[in-house]
Amino acid sequence: MAKTNIRLNNQTVIKTFFQYLIPTLVGMMLMSVNIVIDGIFVGNGVSSTALASVNIAVPIFSVILSIALLIGVGGGALYSMALGEENVPRAREIFTMSFVFLSIVTVVITIISYLFIEQLALLFGANEDTLPYAVEYMRILIIFSLFIAIETCLSIFVRNDGNPQLAMVGLIVTAVLNIALNYWMIFILKMGVTGAALATVIATVVGLLVLVTHFFRKRSLLKFVRFEWQRSDLLRNNAIGFPSFLSEAGMGFFVIGYNVAMGFYIGTVGVAAFSVINYLHIFMFLAFIGIGSTIQPMISFYYGAEAFDKIKETVKLAEKTALVLGVIFISIGFIGANYLVSIFGIQSEAISTLAAQGIKLFFIGYLFMGINFVYMTYFQSIGYVKPSLLITIFRGFVLLIFTLIILPPFMGAAGIWLAVPISEAIVMIVLILYARDGIMLKQLSVYGGNESEDV
Repeated sequence: MAKTNIRLNNQTVIKTFFQYLIPTLVGMMLMSVNIVIDGIFVGNGVSSTALASVNIAVPIFSVILSIALLIGVGGGALYSMALGEENVPRAREIFTMSFVFLSIVTVVITIISYLFIEQLALLFGANEDTLPYAVEYMRILIIFSLFIAIETCLSIFVRNDGNPQLAMVGLIVTAVLNIALNYWMIFILKMGVTGAALATVIATVVGLLVLVTHFFRKRSLLKFVRFEWQRSDLLRNNAIGFPSFLSEAGMGFFVIGYNVAMGFYIGTVGVAAFSVINYLHIFMFLAFIGIGSTIQPMISFYYGAEAFDKIKETVKLAEKTALVLGVIFISIGFIGANYLVSIFGIQSEAISTLAAQGIKLFFIGYLFMGINFVYMTYFQSIGYVKPSLLITIFRGFVLLIFTLIILPPFMGAAGIWLAVPISEAIVMIVLILYARDGIMLKQLSVYGGNESEDV
């Protein structure tokens, strides 16, 4: 039995949880630095218009990541389940199939996106002022999209193969290099948003090379092998990963929705203020994704090994961690709103005031968001997709649209800022009232049967 399997079988849940949590959380938050740094350097080194333009282009990053998460999270869950069942050959076939499928899908999406790049930028909310910058930034990301997708997916599998530390190191290298390259390309070479985009993709490629070293470790079980396309595996992979796909795609939808609402009710000042909140939100959002990435390999492995008590303990630890993070983020928002706005080089007092107000209201949602990600990931990790899908659709699409339509006419800008917190709060309340008791007391015995196979 591989060391990864022995550790997960024999270690206490709390020890395993923090062995995964710390490097995963640090890694995910450093991933967000790659995007936030672009905003800080563009805002200070180019202009506020360029900052708004890069924010408009961010959904293309969400498209790339959503594809990688669709295939990576689904494949990673099946991979860990196979390891829990001590079926290493099947785990390797799932890994290989996932990467071949990811490459095919990403190449197709890349070609389509490049051919219709201006139309995409307009769809994302670009106008006459921001379109040139947005297209300039998007073009670089699209060309290198395969590297971005593979780096994201491989990071998931490396973590599922018991090496979250290397996944963290890869993201540290990526973040540090991205900071250095952004400074060099924007302030020294004066390359503007093109330099910001190139810095991101070059740093990502180097981070990918770091992750590749996992294949040369003796304890590594990851290996590319011959496989046959299995329709059932492909469907199950995509079904399990689909909530993660929707969640990341929902980030793009969120950006578009807020850009449209701000543009309609407030104008360019509102769009620029939202760009600041969005960059900060990416940082917090990926922190909660990090909690999900921590518990996914654990729950999937425990589910394959039928260690249901350990699953419940894992969920409880994740809940507490999500609440602590939420309180920390809200405190940072209320205490440091003005400072957070200032680091993006905003000169306009109107934009600064609106953004500071937005931080204090928008950050309230972090008290609820983490809990929603815990339960979404729990259902994914045991292969029971329907509840996870419902959580994702309601928090990221249905309730967001509803609140963005209903609140602003009565509350103005405050209604726009509160759309996400209210959506997240509604979903969390429903989960606590109707799902948590079942998960902790009786549902695991149900999912332990064949129901979770129906995806």
